[in-house]
Amino acid sequence: MDPVLSGIIGTLLVFLLLSLGMPIAFSMMLVGFVGISFLASVEAALPVLARTVYETSSHYPYTVIPLFVVMGGFAGSSGMTRQLYAAFDKWLRIMPGGLGIATIAACAGFAGVSGSSVATAAAMGTIAIPEMNRFHYSSKLAAGTVAAGGTLGFLIPPSIGFVVYGMLTEQSIGKLLIAGVVPGLLLALAYISVIVSWVKINPKVAPSRPVAVSWKDKFISLVPVWEPLMIFLIVMGGIYFGFFTPTEAGGVGATVLFLVALVKRKLNWTVFKVALLESVSISVMVLFLVAGANIFSTFLALSTIPIKVSIWVVSLEVSRYMILAIVILIYLFLGCFLDAISMMVLTMPVIFPVIINLGFDPIWFGVIAVLMMEAGLLTPPMGLNVFTVAGVAKDVPLESIYRGILPFLISIFLVVLFIIVFPKTATFLPNMMLR
Repeated sequence: MDPVLSGIIGTLLVFLLLSLGMPIAFSMMLVGFVGISFLASVEAALPVLARTVYETSSHYPYTVIPLFVVMGGFAGSSGMTRQLYAAFDKWLRIMPGGLGIATIAACAGFAGVSGSSVATAAAMGTIAIPEMNRFHYSSKLAAGTVAAGGTLGFLIPPSIGFVVYGMLTEQSIGKLLIAGVVPGLLLALAYISVIVSWVKINPKVAPSRPVAVSWKDKFISLVPVWEPLMIFLIVMGGIYFGFFTPTEAGGVGATVLFLVALVKRKLNWTVFKVALLESVSISVMVLFLVAGANIFSTFLALSTIPIKVSIWVVSLEVSRYMILAIVILIYLFLGCFLDAISMMVLTMPVIFPVIINLGFDPIWFGVIAVLMMEAGLLTPPMGLNVFTVAGVAKDVPLESIYRGILPFLISIFLVVLFIIVFPKTATFLPNMMLR
């Protein structure tokens, strides 16, 4: 059989196994192993399987994943989400849709110490949605704001999305994390613009809050904000100025957050155990996904599909931005059916070589890819953040949540377009790093 045909059959088989309910990591491992055995031999496939799983699970830089997850667990247990929300609420409540704006600001702040989109959405949903309901905010606006704000956890560093992208493409994880800072803030501003515009067009969705807050109370509310700000500056500042590797920064951040939770007496054995178990669970899931992607990538390399696709795409007499637009549409389609990390590990073996051969900056494309993964967290029918918010706000119909996230979803694409037109938005900070 022609190697290219075997690669196509293998790819279709992966999607078939996914439709039957097999986890994507094991689908890619199985198809990759069978494909290597077919194109080479079983004797060649067995060492690839064993070596890939071992090297993925034992590679030192990958320990950044459990450390970032533990950071999010300790941050949540220390009460940072509630403190951030209370502080931003006091400062922003006078603006149109002030509670929604405070929610986005708090999501951005919590994302700076969490790294997980779902954790950010769940943490903020339990606090912000009841508060917005109390002041008679539209359920669409409330649920949509929390679901969209949660996506910032996948973009604002420390971000597991950038870590996985760096693992799959062998790019600098430190540079990728730094590259997410400005786009993350830009997306947060875009979300705030959506809320303000929505309320201006239809004031009924967010009744005004006439209660005035004194300047004294405003400044007092800022006192607890130093904790997440300190963590973010230590972790990202250490990476940017070359004091830490990303793994070392994760260790420092997790230690500082552990001490903060301990000093505030927010940490007990149950909280500590839950944080560690969550870290192990997410880390094992991600590492198996990466191992499966690497095995499947080896099979695709033997089939010559990636190189032939790259040569064919480069030979097309169309703008490279037209190819990029097609890639973005592919991600939009896949986001309807796959979670963010699965989408990344499934597509990068083919798409990344195409992007490199077209002359795009791999760090810049990492930001574009992560933004599209964020869109996938919101798109029906498999928007993970939507289901997370639905689990928190049980009285809000799923249909209302999807209608509520539509304006925010459009704003993600506008930010993607902005970064395409102005690529230095994503690259100027990484290019100035000291290490």
